[in-house]
Amino acid sequence: MVQAYILIQTEVGRARDVADLIADLAGVVRVDAVTGPYDVVVLTEANTVDELGKLIVSNVQMVPGITRTLTCSVVRL
Repeated sequence: MVQAYILIQTEVGRARDVADLIADLAGVVRVDAVTGPYDVVVLTEANTVDELGKLIVSNVQMVPGITRTLTCSVVRL
């Protein structure tokens, strides 16, 4: 199992809409609206890195209202 946090910037006033839409996607573990340079933080998981990439590119980044994403892979040290 691989996991990643996706840090999301949204259009002004769209953080709640984006968070609600992302929460329904398969592979999404947790969604939080936050303050600071990012508006929404999402924890995702998939069986492989390729599946995780498809989730991010084909599903998360297609959500209306998102202006930028930054993906941070979880590592086990």
